[in-house]
Amino acid sequence: MDIRVSPSVLHGSVDIPASKSCTHRALICAALTDGISHLSGVSMSVDIRATIDAMTALGAKFSVNGSEITVSGIGNAPGSNTGRAVIDCCESGSTLRFLIPVAAAFGRDSEFLGRGRLPQRPIDIYIRELSARGVTFKTTAMPYIMSGQLSGGRFELEGNVSSQFITGLLFALPLLPEDSEIVMTSRLESRPYVDMTIDMLSRFGIEVTDCGDLFVIPGRQCYRPCDIHIEGDYSQAAFFRAANAIGSSVIMNGLDPDSVQGDRRIMELAPVPDSGKADLPGFTVDCSDIPDLVPILSVLGAYSSGESVIYNAERLRIKESDRLESAAAMLNNIGGDVTVKADGLVIRPTGQLKGGIVDGCGDHRIVMAAAIAALGCSGDVIIKGAEAVNKSYPEFFSDYIKLGGKAHVIDLE
Repeated sequence: MDIRVSPSVLHGSVDIPASKSCTHRALICAALTDGISHLSGVSMSVDIRATIDAMTALGAKFSVNGSEITVSGIGNAPGSNTGRAVIDCCESGSTLRFLIPVAAAFGRDSEFLGRGRLPQRPIDIYIRELSARGVTFKTTAMPYIMSGQLSGGRFELEGNVSSQFITGLLFALPLLPEDSEIVMTSRLESRPYVDMTIDMLSRFGIEVTDCGDLFVIPGRQCYRPCDIHIEGDYSQAAFFRAANAIGSSVIMNGLDPDSVQGDRRIMELAPVPDSGKADLPGFTVDCSDIPDLVPILSVLGAYSSGESVIYNAERLRIKESDRLESAAAMLNNIGGDVTVKADGLVIRPTGQLKGGIVDGCGDHRIVMAAAIAALGCSGDVIIKGAEAVNKSYPEFFSDYIKLGGKAHVIDLE
Protein backbone atom coordinates (compact mmCIF):
# COMPACT_ATOMS: atom_id res chain seq x y z
CA MET A 1 0.00 0.00 0.00
CA ASP A 2 1.38 3.36 -1.05
CA ILE A 3 0.12 6.57 0.54
CA ARG A 4 0.37 10.17 -0.62
CA VAL A 5 0.73 12.60 2.29
CA SER A 6 0.28 16.33 1.74
CA PRO A 7 1.48 19.16 4.02
CA SER A 8 -0.95 19.94 6.82
CA VAL A 9 -1.30 20.75 10.51
CA LEU A 10 -2.68 18.21 12.99
CA HIS A 11 -5.05 19.31 15.74
CA GLY A 12 -7.50 17.64 18.11
CA SER A 13 -7.13 14.74 20.51
CA VAL A 14 -6.05 11.14 19.98
CA ASP A 15 -6.18 8.03 22.14
CA ILE A 16 -2.64 6.70 22.19
CA PRO A 17 -2.49 2.92 21.65
CA ALA A 18 -1.60 0.73 24.59
CA SER A 19 2.11 0.24 25.17
CA LYS A 20 3.27 -2.63 22.99
CA SER A 21 6.17 -3.32 25.35
CA CYS A 22 3.88 -3.45 28.39
CA THR A 23 1.35 -5.62 26.55
CA HIS A 24 3.93 -8.24 25.54
CA ARG A 25 5.07 -8.46 29.15
CA ALA A 26 1.58 -8.58 30.64
CA LEU A 27 0.44 -11.29 28.22
CA ILE A 28 3.42 -13.50 29.05
CA CYS A 29 3.12 -13.01 32.80
CA ALA A 30 -0.62 -13.73 32.69
CA ALA A 31 -0.02 -16.85 30.61
CA LEU A 32 2.45 -18.16 33.21
CA THR A 33 -0.01 -18.02 36.12
CA ASP A 34 -2.13 -20.91 37.32
CA GLY A 35 -5.32 -18.88 37.12
CA ILE A 36 -7.25 -16.31 35.12
CA SER A 37 -6.10 -12.75 34.47
CA HIS A 38 -7.87 -9.89 32.74
CA LEU A 39 -6.05 -7.32 30.59
CA SER A 40 -7.88 -4.16 29.53
CA GLY A 41 -7.01 -1.33 27.17
CA VAL A 42 -5.05 -3.62 24.84
CA SER A 43 -4.30 -2.42 21.31
CA MET A 44 -4.06 -5.33 18.90
CA SER A 45 -1.28 -5.39 16.33
CA VAL A 46 0.66 -8.00 14.37
CA ASP A 47 3.35 -8.20 17.06
CA ILE A 48 0.87 -8.59 19.92
CA ARG A 49 -1.01 -11.27 18.00
CA ALA A 50 2.32 -13.10 17.55
CA THR A 51 2.84 -13.24 21.32
CA ILE A 52 -0.75 -14.42 21.92
CA ASP A 53 -0.33 -17.17 19.33
CA ALA A 54 3.06 -18.13 20.76
CA MET A 55 1.77 -18.49 24.32
CA THR A 56 -1.22 -20.42 22.96
CA ALA A 57 1.24 -22.88 21.42
CA LEU A 58 2.79 -23.28 24.88
CA GLY A 59 -0.59 -24.06 26.45
CA ALA A 60 -2.22 -20.79 27.56
CA LYS A 61 -5.73 -19.82 26.50
CA PHE A 62 -6.83 -16.35 25.40
CA SER A 63 -10.24 -14.83 24.87
CA VAL A 64 -10.08 -11.53 22.98
CA ASN A 65 -13.03 -9.15 23.05
CA GLY A 66 -12.00 -5.85 21.50
CA SER A 67 -9.49 -4.25 23.86
CA GLU A 68 -10.22 -6.78 26.63
CA ILE A 69 -8.29 -10.04 26.91
CA THR A 70 -8.95 -12.85 29.37
CA VAL A 71 -5.96 -15.14 29.88
CA SER A 72 -6.10 -18.66 31.34
CA GLY A 73 -2.57 -19.48 32.45
CA ILE A 74 -0.40 -22.53 31.84
CA GLY A 75 0.64 -22.96 35.44
CA ASN A 76 4.02 -22.82 37.07
CA ALA A 77 5.44 -26.34 36.82
CA PRO A 78 8.44 -26.61 34.46
CA GLY A 79 8.57 -29.89 32.61
CA SER A 80 4.81 -30.39 32.98
CA ASN A 81 4.10 -29.80 29.30
CA THR A 82 4.90 -32.36 26.65
CA GLY A 83 4.94 -32.35 22.88
CA ARG A 84 6.69 -30.10 20.43
CA ALA A 85 5.60 -26.47 20.31
CA VAL A 86 5.78 -24.68 16.97
CA ILE A 87 6.01 -20.96 17.70
CA ASP A 88 5.62 -18.49 14.84
CA CYS A 89 7.04 -15.15 15.95
CA CYS A 90 6.17 -13.43 12.64
CA GLU A 91 8.50 -10.39 12.70
CA SER A 92 8.41 -9.83 16.47
CA GLY A 93 11.85 -9.81 18.06
CA SER A 94 10.23 -9.46 21.48
CA THR A 95 8.21 -12.65 20.99
CA LEU A 96 11.27 -14.60 19.87
CA ARG A 97 13.70 -13.48 22.54
CA PHE A 98 11.21 -13.40 25.39
CA LEU A 99 9.93 -16.93 24.82
CA ILE A 100 13.00 -19.01 24.01
CA PRO A 101 13.95 -19.23 27.72
CA VAL A 102 10.31 -19.71 28.74
CA ALA A 103 9.93 -22.73 26.46
CA ALA A 104 13.23 -24.04 27.81
CA ALA A 105 12.04 -23.58 31.41
CA PHE A 106 9.06 -25.81 30.62
CA GLY A 107 11.33 -28.39 28.99
CA ARG A 108 9.45 -28.04 25.72
CA ASP A 109 10.78 -29.30 22.44
CA SER A 110 10.22 -26.14 20.45
CA GLU A 111 10.59 -24.76 16.94
CA PHE A 112 10.73 -20.99 16.54
CA LEU A 113 9.75 -19.54 13.16
CA GLY A 114 9.94 -15.98 11.84
CA ARG A 115 9.90 -13.87 8.72
CA GLY A 116 11.08 -10.57 7.31
CA ARG A 117 14.36 -9.55 8.94
CA LEU A 118 13.70 -11.51 12.13
CA PRO A 119 15.86 -14.48 11.04
CA GLN A 120 18.80 -12.04 10.87
CA ARG A 121 18.43 -10.92 14.49
CA PRO A 122 20.97 -12.87 16.53
CA ILE A 123 20.29 -15.12 19.51
CA ASP A 124 23.96 -16.06 20.06
CA ILE A 125 23.75 -15.20 23.76
CA TYR A 126 20.97 -17.73 24.29
CA ILE A 127 22.79 -20.40 22.33
CA ARG A 128 25.85 -19.86 24.54
CA GLU A 129 24.16 -19.46 27.93
CA LEU A 130 21.28 -21.91 27.62
CA SER A 131 23.42 -24.60 26.03
CA ALA A 132 25.55 -24.57 29.18
CA ARG A 133 22.44 -25.27 31.28
CA GLY A 134 20.65 -28.22 29.78
CA VAL A 135 19.25 -26.86 26.50
CA THR A 136 20.21 -28.25 23.10
CA PHE A 137 19.90 -26.13 19.97
CA LYS A 138 19.61 -28.45 17.00
CA THR A 139 19.90 -25.46 14.66
CA THR A 140 21.75 -22.18 15.04
CA ALA A 141 19.75 -20.37 12.35
CA MET A 142 16.00 -19.89 12.02
CA PRO A 143 13.97 -22.01 12.31
CA TYR A 144 15.48 -22.54 15.75
CA ILE A 145 14.84 -26.06 17.01
CA MET A 146 15.60 -26.67 20.67
CA SER A 147 15.04 -29.27 23.34
CA GLY A 148 16.02 -29.99 26.93
CA GLN A 149 15.22 -28.70 30.39
CA LEU A 150 16.74 -25.38 31.43
CA SER A 151 18.40 -25.31 34.85
CA GLY A 152 19.08 -22.22 36.93
CA GLY A 153 22.35 -20.75 38.11
CA ARG A 154 24.63 -17.95 36.95
CA PHE A 155 24.10 -16.33 33.56
CA GLU A 156 26.61 -13.81 32.20
CA LEU A 157 25.35 -11.38 29.56
CA GLU A 158 26.93 -8.47 27.75
CA GLY A 159 25.08 -5.22 28.31
CA ASN A 160 25.54 -3.78 24.82
CA VAL A 161 23.18 -6.26 23.18
CA SER A 162 19.40 -6.28 23.25
CA SER A 163 17.78 -6.01 26.67
CA GLN A 164 15.30 -8.57 25.34
CA PHE A 165 17.71 -11.32 26.39
CA ILE A 166 17.63 -10.17 30.01
CA THR A 167 13.84 -9.90 29.91
CA GLY A 168 13.47 -13.42 28.51
CA LEU A 169 15.56 -14.86 31.33
CA LEU A 170 13.69 -12.81 33.93
CA PHE A 171 10.45 -14.43 32.77
CA ALA A 172 11.84 -17.96 32.84
CA LEU A 173 14.22 -18.20 35.80
CA PRO A 174 11.63 -17.74 38.60
CA LEU A 175 9.96 -20.97 37.40
CA LEU A 176 13.05 -23.10 38.00
CA PRO A 177 13.81 -25.02 41.22
CA GLU A 178 17.24 -23.37 41.54
CA ASP A 179 18.00 -19.78 42.46
CA SER A 180 19.60 -17.82 39.63
CA GLU A 181 21.48 -14.63 38.92
CA ILE A 182 22.08 -12.61 35.80
CA VAL A 183 25.43 -10.84 35.78
CA MET A 184 26.04 -7.98 33.36
CA THR A 185 29.60 -8.02 32.04
CA SER A 186 29.30 -4.48 30.65
CA ARG A 187 26.94 -1.51 30.99
CA LEU A 188 23.34 -2.48 30.30
CA GLU A 189 21.89 -0.48 27.42
CA SER A 190 18.13 -0.02 26.99
CA ARG A 191 17.88 -0.24 30.76
CA PRO A 192 14.32 1.17 30.89
CA TYR A 193 13.00 -1.93 29.13
CA VAL A 194 14.40 -4.14 31.90
CA ASP A 195 12.87 -1.80 34.48
CA MET A 196 9.55 -2.27 32.72
CA THR A 197 9.94 -6.06 32.91
CA ILE A 198 10.75 -6.03 36.63
CA ASP A 199 7.78 -3.74 37.27
CA MET A 200 5.42 -6.07 35.40
CA LEU A 201 6.83 -9.16 37.13
CA SER A 202 6.19 -7.58 40.51
CA ARG A 203 2.54 -7.05 39.62
CA PHE A 204 2.24 -10.77 39.01
CA GLY A 205 3.95 -11.67 42.28
CA ILE A 206 7.47 -12.38 41.04
CA GLU A 207 10.44 -11.18 43.08
CA VAL A 208 13.63 -9.94 41.41
CA THR A 209 16.41 -8.16 43.28
CA ASP A 210 18.00 -5.49 41.09
CA CYS A 211 21.57 -4.70 42.11
CA GLY A 212 22.43 -2.61 39.06
CA ASP A 213 24.77 -4.93 37.19
CA LEU A 214 23.39 -8.03 38.94
CA PHE A 215 19.86 -9.44 39.03
CA VAL A 216 19.06 -12.05 41.67
CA ILE A 217 16.09 -14.31 40.93
CA PRO A 218 14.88 -16.81 43.54
CA GLY A 219 13.61 -20.11 42.15
CA ARG A 220 10.34 -21.94 42.86
CA GLN A 221 8.26 -18.80 42.44
CA CYS A 222 4.67 -18.75 41.23
CA TYR A 223 3.09 -16.18 38.94
CA ARG A 224 -0.14 -14.94 40.51
CA PRO A 225 -3.15 -13.92 38.38
CA CYS A 226 -3.61 -10.18 38.04
CA ASP A 227 -6.08 -7.78 36.44
CA ILE A 228 -4.24 -4.97 34.72
CA HIS A 229 -4.96 -1.98 32.49
CA ILE A 230 -2.31 -1.33 29.85
CA GLU A 231 -1.03 2.24 29.75
CA GLY A 232 -0.53 4.29 26.60
CA ASP A 233 2.62 3.84 24.52
CA TYR A 234 5.16 6.67 24.61
CA SER A 235 6.89 5.11 21.59
CA GLN A 236 3.76 5.81 19.54
CA ALA A 237 2.97 9.10 21.25
CA ALA A 238 6.42 10.28 20.18
CA PHE A 239 5.22 10.80 16.62
CA PHE A 240 2.43 13.17 17.65
CA ARG A 241 4.67 14.89 20.20
CA ALA A 242 7.13 15.60 17.40
CA ALA A 243 4.27 16.88 15.24
CA ASN A 244 3.44 19.34 18.02
CA ALA A 245 7.04 20.52 18.13
CA ILE A 246 6.86 21.47 14.46
CA GLY A 247 3.54 23.31 14.65
CA SER A 248 0.64 20.91 15.29
CA SER A 249 -1.54 20.82 18.41
CA VAL A 250 -2.49 17.27 19.33
CA ILE A 251 -3.75 16.28 22.78
CA MET A 252 -2.59 12.74 23.60
CA ASN A 253 -4.84 10.66 25.86
CA GLY A 254 -3.94 7.57 27.87
CA LEU A 255 -0.34 8.32 28.84
CA ASP A 256 0.90 7.74 32.38
CA PRO A 257 3.11 10.68 33.42
CA ASP A 258 4.82 8.41 35.97
CA SER A 259 5.48 5.60 33.49
CA VAL A 260 8.76 3.68 33.60
CA GLN A 261 8.79 3.58 29.79
CA GLY A 262 12.13 4.89 28.59
CA ASP A 263 10.54 6.56 25.59
CA ARG A 264 8.83 9.00 27.96
CA ARG A 265 11.97 11.06 27.30
CA ILE A 266 10.35 12.30 24.10
CA MET A 267 8.43 14.74 26.30
CA GLU A 268 11.67 16.57 27.09
CA LEU A 269 13.43 15.99 23.78
CA ALA A 270 10.57 17.46 21.75
CA PRO A 271 9.69 20.81 23.37
CA VAL A 272 6.22 22.11 22.67
CA PRO A 273 5.48 25.87 22.81
CA ASP A 274 2.14 27.40 23.77
CA SER A 275 1.51 28.09 20.10
CA GLY A 276 3.28 27.72 16.78
CA LYS A 277 6.53 25.87 16.21
CA ALA A 278 9.08 25.13 18.90
CA ASP A 279 12.53 26.66 18.79
CA LEU A 280 14.63 23.64 17.76
CA PRO A 281 18.28 24.71 17.75
CA GLY A 282 19.68 21.22 17.20
CA PHE A 283 20.60 18.56 19.73
CA THR A 284 22.97 15.75 20.62
CA VAL A 285 21.36 12.62 22.07
CA ASP A 286 22.75 9.33 23.38
CA CYS A 287 20.12 6.84 22.18
CA SER A 288 21.47 3.70 23.86
CA ASP A 289 18.44 3.62 26.18
CA ILE A 290 15.86 4.95 23.70
CA PRO A 291 16.58 3.27 20.34
CA ASP A 292 12.95 3.29 19.18
CA LEU A 293 12.93 7.10 19.22
CA VAL A 294 15.69 7.43 16.63
CA PRO A 295 13.49 7.66 13.48
CA ILE A 296 11.30 10.43 14.89
CA LEU A 297 14.27 12.20 16.50
CA SER A 298 15.87 12.29 13.06
CA VAL A 299 12.77 14.13 11.81
CA LEU A 300 13.09 16.65 14.65
CA GLY A 301 16.72 17.11 13.64
CA ALA A 302 15.65 17.87 10.06
CA TYR A 303 13.34 20.62 11.39
CA SER A 304 16.01 22.11 13.66
CA SER A 305 18.00 25.23 12.88
CA GLY A 306 21.33 23.69 13.87
CA GLU A 307 23.16 20.41 13.47
CA SER A 308 21.82 17.41 15.42
CA VAL A 309 23.73 14.26 16.36
CA ILE A 310 22.29 10.88 17.35
CA TYR A 311 24.78 8.34 18.70
CA ASN A 312 25.06 4.97 20.46
CA ALA A 313 22.37 3.60 18.15
CA GLU A 314 24.29 0.91 16.26
CA ARG A 315 21.84 -1.81 17.35
CA LEU A 316 19.24 -0.22 15.08
CA ARG A 317 20.94 -1.87 12.12
CA ILE A 318 19.21 -5.17 12.97
CA LYS A 319 15.65 -3.94 13.47
CA GLU A 320 12.83 -4.30 10.92
CA SER A 321 15.16 -2.36 8.66
CA ASP A 322 18.63 -0.95 9.14
CA ARG A 323 17.06 2.05 10.82
CA LEU A 324 20.11 4.24 10.54
CA GLU A 325 20.24 3.79 6.77
CA SER A 326 16.46 3.85 6.29
CA ALA A 327 15.92 6.95 8.45
CA ALA A 328 18.68 8.77 6.56
CA ALA A 329 17.30 7.71 3.17
CA MET A 330 13.79 8.73 4.18
CA LEU A 331 14.87 12.28 5.01
CA ASN A 332 17.41 12.66 2.22
CA ASN A 333 14.78 11.63 -0.34
CA ILE A 334 12.53 14.53 0.71
CA GLY A 335 15.21 17.23 0.86
CA GLY A 336 17.04 16.52 4.10
CA ASP A 337 20.79 16.37 4.74
CA VAL A 338 21.60 13.31 6.83
CA THR A 339 24.89 11.45 7.13
CA VAL A 340 25.05 7.92 8.52
CA LYS A 341 27.80 7.17 11.02
CA ALA A 342 28.82 3.79 12.46
CA ASP A 343 26.61 4.26 15.50
CA GLY A 344 24.21 7.03 14.58
CA LEU A 345 23.22 9.98 12.43
CA VAL A 346 24.26 13.57 11.80
CA ILE A 347 21.36 15.76 10.62
CA ARG A 348 21.99 19.21 9.17
CA PRO A 349 19.32 21.85 8.51
CA THR A 350 18.28 22.54 4.91
CA GLY A 351 15.72 25.29 5.46
CA GLN A 352 12.65 23.27 4.45
CA LEU A 353 11.98 19.71 3.41
CA LYS A 354 10.65 19.52 -0.13
CA GLY A 355 8.75 16.25 -0.43
CA GLY A 356 9.36 13.25 -2.66
CA ILE A 357 9.14 9.46 -2.60
CA VAL A 358 10.06 7.45 0.51
CA ASP A 359 10.52 3.70 0.82
CA GLY A 360 9.01 2.51 4.11
CA CYS A 361 11.49 -0.40 4.08
CA GLY A 362 8.90 -2.65 5.73
CA ASP A 363 9.46 -0.70 8.96
CA HIS A 364 6.54 0.73 10.92
CA ARG A 365 8.61 3.42 12.63
CA ILE A 366 10.09 4.68 9.35
CA VAL A 367 6.62 4.94 7.81
CA MET A 368 5.19 6.89 10.75
CA ALA A 369 8.24 9.15 10.94
CA ALA A 370 7.86 9.92 7.22
CA ALA A 371 4.21 10.88 7.73
CA ILE A 372 5.21 13.36 10.45
CA ALA A 373 8.07 14.71 8.32
CA ALA A 374 5.56 15.34 5.52
CA LEU A 375 3.55 17.79 7.63
CA GLY A 376 5.93 20.68 7.02
CA CYS A 377 7.20 19.83 3.54
CA SER A 378 6.67 22.19 0.63
CA GLY A 379 5.32 19.32 -1.49
CA ASP A 380 3.73 15.91 -1.18
CA VAL A 381 5.45 12.83 0.23
CA ILE A 382 4.65 9.42 -1.20
CA ILE A 383 5.30 6.61 1.29
CA LYS A 384 5.73 3.18 -0.28
CA GLY A 385 4.83 0.14 1.80
CA ALA A 386 2.82 2.14 4.32
CA GLU A 387 1.03 -1.02 5.51
CA ALA A 388 4.08 -1.65 7.72
CA VAL A 389 2.28 0.34 10.44
CA ASN A 390 0.17 -2.77 11.08
CA LYS A 391 3.09 -4.21 13.03
CA SER A 392 2.51 -1.86 15.96
CA TYR A 393 -0.13 0.81 15.21
CA PRO A 394 -2.70 -0.32 12.60
CA GLU A 395 -4.88 2.76 13.20
CA PHE A 396 -2.07 5.27 12.68
CA PHE A 397 -3.24 6.69 9.36
CA SER A 398 -6.88 6.64 10.47
CA ASP A 399 -5.94 8.70 13.53
CA TYR A 400 -3.67 10.91 11.40
CA ILE A 401 -6.56 11.75 9.06
CA LYS A 402 -9.01 12.33 11.93
CA LEU A 403 -6.56 14.91 13.27
CA GLY A 404 -6.59 16.77 9.96
CA GLY A 405 -3.71 15.04 8.23
CA LYS A 406 -4.00 14.75 4.46
CA ALA A 407 -3.24 11.17 3.41
CA HIS A 408 -4.79 8.83 0.89
CA VAL A 409 -3.92 5.54 -0.75
CA ILE A 410 -2.63 5.78 -4.29
CA ASP A 411 -1.75 3.42 -7.14
CA LEU A 412 1.68 4.13 -8.56
CA GLU A 413 1.17 1.85 -11.56
